[in-house]
Amino acid sequence: MLAELAAANAAFAVIKQCIANGKTIHDAGSAASSYFDNKNKIQRKLNSKGNRSDIEEFFALEKIKEQEKELQQLMIYAGRPGLWDDWLSFQAKAAQERRAEALRIQRAERLRREEIAKLAKLYLLGGFIFACVMAGLFAAMIL
Repeated sequence: MLAELAAANAAFAVIKQCIANGKTIHDAGSAASSYFDNKNKIQRKLNSKGNRSDIEEFFALEKIKEQEKELQQLMIYAGRPGLWDDWLSFQAKAAQERRAEALRIQRAERLRREEIAKLAKLYLLGGFIFACVMAGLFAAMIL
Protein backbone atom coordinates (compact mmCIF):
# COMPACT_ATOMS: atom_id res chain seq x y z
CA MET A 1 0.00 0.00 0.00
CA LEU A 2 2.86 2.36 0.76
CA ALA A 3 4.34 1.69 -2.66
CA GLU A 4 1.09 2.72 -4.34
CA LEU A 5 0.88 5.87 -2.20
CA ALA A 6 4.48 6.78 -3.01
CA ALA A 7 3.85 6.24 -6.72
CA ALA A 8 0.66 8.34 -6.58
CA ASN A 9 2.48 11.13 -4.73
CA ALA A 10 5.30 11.07 -7.28
CA ALA A 11 2.85 11.21 -10.17
CA PHE A 12 0.98 14.09 -8.53
CA ALA A 13 4.25 15.99 -8.08
CA VAL A 14 5.01 15.51 -11.79
CA ILE A 15 1.57 16.83 -12.72
CA LYS A 16 1.95 19.91 -10.51
CA GLN A 17 5.47 20.58 -11.79
CA CYS A 18 4.28 20.26 -15.36
CA ILE A 19 1.57 22.85 -14.74
CA ALA A 20 4.03 25.11 -12.86
CA ASN A 21 6.36 25.01 -15.85
CA GLY A 22 3.59 26.40 -18.03
CA LYS A 23 2.75 23.17 -19.81
CA THR A 24 -0.76 21.83 -20.19
CA ILE A 25 -2.28 18.96 -18.27
CA HIS A 26 -2.02 16.93 -21.49
CA ASP A 27 1.76 16.98 -21.19
CA ALA A 28 1.45 15.07 -17.91
CA GLY A 29 -0.84 12.38 -19.31
CA SER A 30 1.26 9.38 -18.24
CA ALA A 31 1.67 10.82 -14.74
CA ALA A 32 -2.10 11.34 -14.49
CA SER A 33 -2.66 7.77 -15.60
CA SER A 34 -0.17 6.50 -13.02
CA TYR A 35 -1.78 8.64 -10.34
CA PHE A 36 -5.27 7.28 -10.88
CA ASP A 37 -4.09 3.69 -11.35
CA ASN A 38 -2.41 3.83 -7.95
CA LYS A 39 -5.45 5.52 -6.43
CA ASN A 40 -7.59 2.63 -7.66
CA LYS A 41 -5.16 0.08 -6.22
CA ILE A 42 -5.31 1.76 -2.80
CA GLN A 43 -9.11 1.94 -2.99
CA ARG A 44 -9.38 -1.76 -3.91
CA LYS A 45 -7.09 -2.76 -1.06
CA LEU A 46 -9.12 -0.69 1.38
CA ASN A 47 -12.41 -2.13 0.08
CA SER A 48 -11.14 -5.70 0.21
CA LYS A 49 -10.30 -5.37 3.89
CA GLY A 50 -13.73 -4.03 4.78
CA ASN A 51 -14.09 -2.90 8.39
CA ARG A 52 -10.69 -4.19 9.45
CA SER A 53 -8.73 -1.68 7.35
CA ASP A 54 -5.68 0.02 8.76
CA ILE A 55 -5.91 3.66 9.72
CA GLU A 56 -2.79 4.24 7.62
CA GLU A 57 -4.62 3.08 4.49
CA PHE A 58 -7.63 5.22 5.35
CA PHE A 59 -5.51 8.35 5.68
CA ALA A 60 -3.57 7.46 2.53
CA LEU A 61 -6.84 7.40 0.65
CA GLU A 62 -7.88 10.69 2.24
CA LYS A 63 -4.60 12.24 1.07
CA ILE A 64 -5.28 10.94 -2.42
CA LYS A 65 -8.77 12.49 -2.31
CA GLU A 66 -7.31 15.87 -1.31
CA GLN A 67 -4.81 15.66 -4.14
CA GLU A 68 -7.61 14.75 -6.54
CA LYS A 69 -9.50 17.90 -5.52
CA GLU A 70 -6.37 19.93 -6.21
CA LEU A 71 -5.98 18.15 -9.54
CA GLN A 72 -9.58 18.98 -10.34
CA GLN A 73 -8.81 22.65 -9.80
CA LEU A 74 -5.73 22.37 -12.01
CA MET A 75 -7.75 20.74 -14.79
CA ILE A 76 -10.53 23.29 -14.51
CA TYR A 77 -8.30 26.38 -14.48
CA ALA A 78 -5.23 25.24 -16.41
CA GLY A 79 -6.86 22.81 -18.84
CA ARG A 80 -9.25 23.28 -21.69
CA PRO A 81 -12.96 23.83 -21.04
CA GLY A 82 -14.69 20.59 -20.11
CA LEU A 83 -11.44 18.74 -19.40
CA TRP A 84 -12.52 17.67 -15.90
CA ASP A 85 -15.85 16.34 -17.18
CA ASP A 86 -14.06 14.49 -19.96
CA TRP A 87 -11.65 13.10 -17.39
CA LEU A 88 -14.54 11.83 -15.25
CA SER A 89 -16.07 10.17 -18.32
CA PHE A 90 -12.70 8.62 -19.16
CA GLN A 91 -12.36 7.30 -15.59
CA ALA A 92 -15.84 5.75 -15.73
CA LYS A 93 -15.05 4.06 -19.04
CA ALA A 94 -11.70 2.82 -17.72
CA ALA A 95 -13.41 1.42 -14.60
CA GLN A 96 -15.89 -0.45 -16.80
CA GLU A 97 -13.03 -1.86 -18.85
CA ARG A 98 -11.19 -2.94 -15.68
CA ARG A 99 -14.32 -4.69 -14.41
CA ALA A 100 -14.80 -6.41 -17.78
CA GLU A 101 -11.15 -7.52 -17.75
CA ALA A 102 -11.51 -8.83 -14.19
CA LEU A 103 -14.59 -10.82 -15.24
CA ARG A 104 -12.74 -12.20 -18.26
CA ILE A 105 -9.87 -13.29 -16.04
CA GLN A 106 -12.28 -14.88 -13.55
CA ARG A 107 -14.00 -16.80 -16.34
CA ALA A 108 -10.69 -17.97 -17.76
CA GLU A 109 -9.56 -19.09 -14.30
CA ARG A 110 -12.84 -20.96 -13.74
CA LEU A 111 -12.49 -22.71 -17.10
CA ARG A 112 -8.90 -23.64 -16.28
CA ARG A 113 -9.96 -25.11 -12.92
CA GLU A 114 -12.77 -27.05 -14.63
CA GLU A 115 -10.31 -28.43 -17.19
CA ILE A 116 -7.92 -29.49 -14.43
CA ALA A 117 -10.80 -31.21 -12.61
CA LYS A 118 -11.77 -33.07 -15.80
CA LEU A 119 -8.18 -34.21 -16.31
CA ALA A 120 -7.90 -35.32 -12.69
CA LYS A 121 -11.08 -37.39 -13.04
CA LEU A 122 -9.78 -38.90 -16.26
CA TYR A 123 -6.45 -39.83 -14.67
CA LEU A 124 -8.19 -41.29 -11.61
CA LEU A 125 -10.47 -43.37 -13.82
CA GLY A 126 -7.49 -44.52 -15.90
CA GLY A 127 -5.58 -45.41 -12.76
CA PHE A 128 -8.54 -47.34 -11.39
CA ILE A 129 -8.96 -49.26 -14.66
CA PHE A 130 -5.22 -49.98 -14.77
CA ALA A 131 -5.30 -51.22 -11.17
CA CYS A 132 -8.28 -53.48 -11.93
CA VAL A 133 -6.58 -54.92 -15.02
CA MET A 134 -3.36 -55.51 -13.08
CA ALA A 135 -5.29 -57.14 -10.23
CA GLY A 136 -7.10 -59.36 -12.75
CA LEU A 137 -3.82 -60.36 -14.41
CA PHE A 138 -2.25 -61.05 -11.04
CA ALA A 139 -5.24 -63.15 -10.02
CA ALA A 140 -5.10 -65.04 -13.34
CA MET A 141 -1.40 -65.76 -12.84
CA ILE A 142 -1.96 -67.13 -9.35
CA LEU A 143 -4.84 -69.38 -10.30
